[in-house]
Amino acid sequence: MLCCALQGEFMTGQEKVFKVFNEKFGEEPKYIVRAPGRVNLIGEHTDYNDGFVLPMAIERSIWIALRPRVDKTLKVYSLHNNSWAEFEIDDISKGLGWLEYIKGVAFYLQDAGYSLNSWEGVIYGDIPRGAGLSSSAALELVSARAFFEVSNFTWNAKEMALIGQKVENDWLGLSSGIMDQLVVSIAKKGFASLIDCRSLETKNYPMQNVAVVIMDTNTRRGLVSSKYNERFAQCQDAAKLLGIKTLRDISLEKFEQNAHKLKNILRKRARHVISENERVLKATKALENSDFTE
Repeated sequence: MLCCALQGEFMTGQEKVFKVFNEKFGEEPKYIVRAPGRVNLIGEHTDYNDGFVLPMAIERSIWIALRPRVDKTLKVYSLHNNSWAEFEIDDISKGLGWLEYIKGVAFYLQDAGYSLNSWEGVIYGDIPRGAGLSSSAALELVSARAFFEVSNFTWNAKEMALIGQKVENDWLGLSSGIMDQLVVSIAKKGFASLIDCRSLETKNYPMQNVAVVIMDTNTRRGLVSSKYNERFAQCQDAAKLLGIKTLRDISLEKFEQNAHKLKNILRKRARHVISENERVLKATKALENSDFTE
């Protein structure tokens, strides 16, 4: 099991949930699960347009220390809020707050035909919330992993990513793409992942001898309350006026020939997505050649 000799702020997330689980339940956890945050190197606003993205996992993560329960009550202690939260996995209704992510995962896993057992545990994360590092996707996937550990089903990373996306789209009302959940579920340490957000095909590119620096500007946003859904709708409107399914389905050259069909804001949105897809593919070519200056 994990060693918890370190104290206070110098403890890792794993050590923290292990230690507090021991304190709350009087024994060691049966399982400790983790899901990382992510940073997107290139490919902004392309995932919900069936485009290409190039994200990678980061060290900041969310951990859950847990043990199975014999009933249908899920009970979890949050180290962020220093409080308990619980719900019945066979009688789930929508509410407010961070527990909605776990409730949504439980609901859509069962809706997809997965038979779930419940669990109790301690949760902690060090991904800055609202900083664009996918703390929500990490919470969805770490919750799915917790259910996997105590239940009897096969782990399929892409299916679990789609469950997480469904939580955001349908449970929380955010028109997000698949990038965050998919990279959180399939990321490999030391690699960036090219994701085709239509086919869900992925390809890893080594990032050895490269340092990726993430700066926290302390600007916070909530995706549901941001203009994210508005931008999604604008991209859909642009695609419709261009006569295509999504903005993935047109080249930059052909777009420029038809750009006059769009009003200014839609034209800007479309041009960004179409050109950004091309930049992502150029970036992967540079990575293949170890050309980090490109």
